[in-house]
Parts: sequence; structure tokens; C-alpha cells
Amino acid sequence: MLCQPLEIESLYNVQMAKDEGLVIMQLFITNLLISMLWALLMGEVSVGSLTTGFVLGYVALVLLYPSTGKKSSYFQKTMQFIRFALFFTKELLISSYRVAKDVAKPLPLMRPGVIGIPLDAETDLEITMLANIISLTPGTLSLEVSPDRKTLYIHAMYVINPDDLRREIKDGLERRLLELLR
Repeated sequence: MLCQPLEIESLYNVQMAKDEGLVIMQLFITNLLISMLWALLMGEVSVGSLTTGFVLGYVALVLLYPSTGKKSSYFQKTMQFIRFALFFTKELLISSYRVAKDVAKPLPLMRPGVIGIPLDAETDLEITMLANIISLTPGTLSLEVSPDRKTLYIHAMYVINPDDLRREIKDGLERRLLELLR
């Protein structure tokens, strides 16, 4: 008898998560449609006009959506995505500069090494996204995930202190990525 209320509550939570995912997708598609409509009305379909349309659509949705009496995490997730994109762009530029500067020097400062990063990421999507983002950053490459899926092994060009590199990846890339995906 005690299992039934827990099962119903669990099913309810799963349904609520699916419903929220559907609302987020609907709002995102609406935002994209507003962006495309804006570009067509301006007579110029370009990255700039689509971006302007997306921002205007986002502002319109922020102002109009509360009047429906519903709540959605779409607006929070969009801001998290923008913060993550800016953070990753900064990391990409810093890494690119560091590698380019080192390659141009007669005596490189590289201290390559392979280290294991303990994972907080649990799902296939989370682990794959983290591994790909690490590999996209110049100077690092994801090599393998341990069989128990608790450790990601990476090769890095600059391993001065393995603990600092682990902390940088865990507190930077992984934490921000998991905030975005969860």
C-alpha cells in the first residue's frame, strides 16, 4: 500500500518534467519564429537581423508570458546558456592565445600530461558534452571515460599542477555545463 502513493508521485514528477520540457521547446520555437519574422520584415536575412529578432522576441516573451499565469524555466535556461557561451568563448580565446604564443616561441613551455578528472556528470549526454567541450578547447583533448563512468581522462599540453587543472575544469566547465543541462 505504501508503494502506490510513491509511484503516483514519481509518475507525477516525471509528467511535470515532460510538460516543462515541452513548454521550454514551445517558447524556444516561438522565439525562433519571431526572429525569422523580424528578419523577413526587415528584408535582410542575416546573422545580425536574426540575432536582433531573437533578442526582441525574447524580450516580448518575457513581458507577455507572465500574463498567461504559467511559469517556465525557459527564461532562466536562456540566460544560463548565454553565460555559458560567454564563459566558453573566453576560455577558448585564452587557450588559443596560450597555444599560439607557445608555438611561436623557440623553446615551448609545454608540460604535457594525462590526468583523470572525477566526474559529477552522470548521464551519457552530460559526459559526452563535457568531453566534447574539453576537446574543443585548444591544448586539451578528452581521451577516455573509465568503465565505471566516474573519471574522464584528458591529455593537456600544460599540466603544471594536476590538482589546479582538475579544479579549473570541475569548477569551470563541468559546473557551468551541468547547471545548463540540469
